[in-house]
Amino acid sequence: MQFRIEKTTITVNQPDRASLLGAVAGRWRAGQGFALATLNLDHLVKLRRSAVFRSAYAAQDLVVADGNPVVWLSRLARRPVALVPGSELVLPLARLATDCGVTVALLGSTDATLQAAAKHMRHAVPGLQIVLCLAPPMGFDPEGPQAQEMLAQVAASGARLCFLALGAPRQEQLAALGRRLAPGVGFVSVGAGLDFLAGTQVRAPVWVRRLALEWLWRMVSNPRRLAGRYAACAAILPAEVAKALAQRPRAAP
Repeated sequence: MQFRIEKTTITVNQPDRASLLGAVAGRWRAGQGFALATLNLDHLVKLRRSAVFRSAYAAQDLVVADGNPVVWLSRLARRPVALVPGSELVLPLARLATDCGVTVALLGSTDATLQAAAKHMRHAVPGLQIVLCLAPPMGFDPEGPQAQEMLAQVAASGARLCFLALGAPRQEQLAALGRRLAPGVGFVSVGAGLDFLAGTQVRAPVWVRRLALEWLWRMVSNPRRLAGRYAACAAILPAEVAKALAQRPRAAP
């Protein structure tokens, strides 16, 4: 499934979780790093508005569908992909890292959140080695000197998997920079994934997620912050539906 924004093409190139985990394990075996982005409708809005964000997304090696609208659009295009929420990738990737002998770094959020998330992860994944926790200061520039220093710390720690919990677009920008400065590390943008594990943010109940209504649950929980965001997402849907229909494979003559 592809999304064309300006002159940038974003491809959801990992159709499901199993394919993603296989791709990550393959990169570790080959001694390669990666950047993993989790595409949702809010990202598509931001990609339309920001050339910097488009450049950062173009640098991502692996992209999954993190949002039901992206999944629905893929079905319209007859190029279906499965829902793979970034927040649900933390523990599966941590287990894979443990199985592969890969150490882990956490970067983002706050010190307290990272420590609580690390404690939860170690309990859930016996043998997991978290070698570094870094919480950027307020006003952190994901492409500035401080970002470069943090990425150098990640590389020096020996971690080959780094979870980024900064929110879009900063986490994707930092991942793109990390691909250049720490090419042996896998950078995974997980948004609020570490906050959910730490308990500092509460995710929608499972039954709400199964009904594909997590967006509504979140908006009701924080209407001032999210109403405008979801309105912008709704506004781009007609154009994205048209683009999806145009991607349908043509029948053989």
